[in-house]
Formats: sequence, structure tokens, C-alpha cells
Amino acid sequence: MRFKLLLAFVEDSKTEQVLDAARNAGATGATVINNARGEGLNQKRTFLGLTLEVQKDVLLFVVEEHLARQILETISKVGEFDQESGQGIAIQIDIEDAVGVAHQVEKLTKVVGDEL
Repeated sequence: MRFKLLLAFVEDSKTEQVLDAARNAGATGATVINNARGEGLNQKRTFLGLTLEVQKDVLLFVVEEHLARQILETISKVGEFDQESGQGIAIQIDIEDAVGVAHQVEKLTKVVGDEL
């Protein structure tokens, strides 16, 4: 079984919605790193010298490769990444090898078999 790593940078107010939607799309779990900061195409707004920015969370998903694109698109839709600049971004990366996922392989084998 082959896996992909999905990395999503999401506004912290949308983290729970994205996690729930990703799970419904086939993700079996996630790691959340809170309070990330990023710079995009447009510079951050300031008010009286203070930067006004929304905190981001980094979500890491190790997912089965046949489910990866569907989960990625779900994350983008729920996170509203294409609605306006600065909402978030998600990418997928090939995983060469992984350990600690043996307990998920049995369940994923059935899910992927049903999908194909």
C-alpha cells in the first residue's frame, strides 16, 4: 500500500471543519500544529503599527494514494482556499516509506477496494 502526505495550512477558525471533512472523505487521522504564520502574495494589513493577521494551523495527513486527491479537494473546498487570497493552501507529497500505519492498512485495504 502506498501513501501520500497532505499538508494543509488552514485558518484556525476552520481547522475543525476541515478535519471533519477530511475524515469523511477518507482520511484516517491527522496531526495538527497550532499557531503557524505565513506570508502570501499580498502583505499583511497593519493598524497603528500592529499586524492584523489570522493564525493558521498546519494539518498533516498520511493518506492512501488513491484517496489523496479527493481528500485534497475536500480540504480546499471546506477551507475556502480559492475564495480569496490568504485563506490557505494544501499540497500532497509522495511518501517513500512509512511506519506506524500497520493498524490502518486492513481498514484502508477494504475502503480502497470499494473505491476502485
